[in-house]
Amino acid sequence: MQPTASGELYLSIENLWKAFGDFLALKDISLDIKESEFICFLGPSGCGKTTLLRAIAGLDLQTKGTIMQDGKDVSSLPPSERDFGIVFQSYALFPNLTIEKNIAFGLENAGRSKSEIAVRVQELLDLVGLPDQGKKYPAQLSGGQQQRIALARAIATNPGLLLLDEPLSALDAKVRVHLRHEIHELQRKLGVTTVMVTHDQEEALAMADRIVVMNHGVIEQVGSPTEIYREPVNLFVADFIGEMNQIQSTVIEGGRLSVGEKTFACHDHTFTDGDLVVAAIRPEDVIPHEDGYQPSAQNQNCIDVLLHEMEFLGSFWRCRLQNERFGQSELIADFSINAVRRLGLGAGNNMVIELPADRLMAFERPEVG
Repeated sequence: MQPTASGELYLSIENLWKAFGDFLALKDISLDIKESEFICFLGPSGCGKTTLLRAIAGLDLQTKGTIMQDGKDVSSLPPSERDFGIVFQSYALFPNLTIEKNIAFGLENAGRSKSEIAVRVQELLDLVGLPDQGKKYPAQLSGGQQQRIALARAIATNPGLLLLDEPLSALDAKVRVHLRHEIHELQRKLGVTTVMVTHDQEEALAMADRIVVMNHGVIEQVGSPTEIYREPVNLFVADFIGEMNQIQSTVIEGGRLSVGEKTFACHDHTFTDGDLVVAAIRPEDVIPHEDGYQPSAQNQNCIDVLLHEMEFLGSFWRCRLQNERFGQSELIADFSINAVRRLGLGAGNNMVIELPADRLMAFERPEVG
């Protein structure tokens, strides 16, 4: 699995397995990470993302497989002999030490001189925007400030690799958004190769150069945020990242999709005639038209619907649409405020929607049971 970003290969994971008794937490994981990349491991709880991070750090040695870091085999090395800094969700600061002492901890263990440590600590406090907080104790700082100090401590020794284990999940929403921007800017400034574990899709999409989507101990897809969101390789990725409408469909001649008596052109796929599939489209890709709109002869991806319900979400309206061809399920569409105003849309209205062929995707139906 080759990375797409430019730069030298820095971290290479090959055929990694991790078992806890009879339970396989990681199954044949292979992944290459380039120097200075910001990588996010993303997936639901129990998917193996934290186990993979801990294997990279040496905190939980893999059952088999190899980990190469900067050309060196670190597969069996203890954490103390690996070149990384780590930030945990819980901050893990020493409550009885001042902020200065917390940041200096790794530097003291590395045998740096007192004057060198003092200069480096102040440099790091300035870097994370807390230049006057060095004499305080962790309990005197907010959660966001404590996490900045944990980050400063992690990068104090200039590690080649920075590991972030859900570092923002304990913070409130506003602080989380602000701090993710700061972490991203700091990573760009330092150029340190970074791996972050998160279950927050928005966080991964906003911060990562590439996202590694995991499920049940395997990698489902690796790609840029745009690739993951716009070109998911399977229904799990499509459904896990953002909202996705799902319609039970059948493939017919020419690769079109049949839903009831209506057929739709769709994105290229490899299914054959008669295959049962799931047609999928994101809410923002649904195009609204006024009631009575007549599509061209070439555009057959339009359908009449009832606008059943509208929910105002600030920058757009989330609309629930009904059509008997879709059975009991509803289609969700996100319409801009301007589109709603221009078309005079309201709950109870009939309207026409268009499902653009290049955004209507076909995926294998999941097995039931």
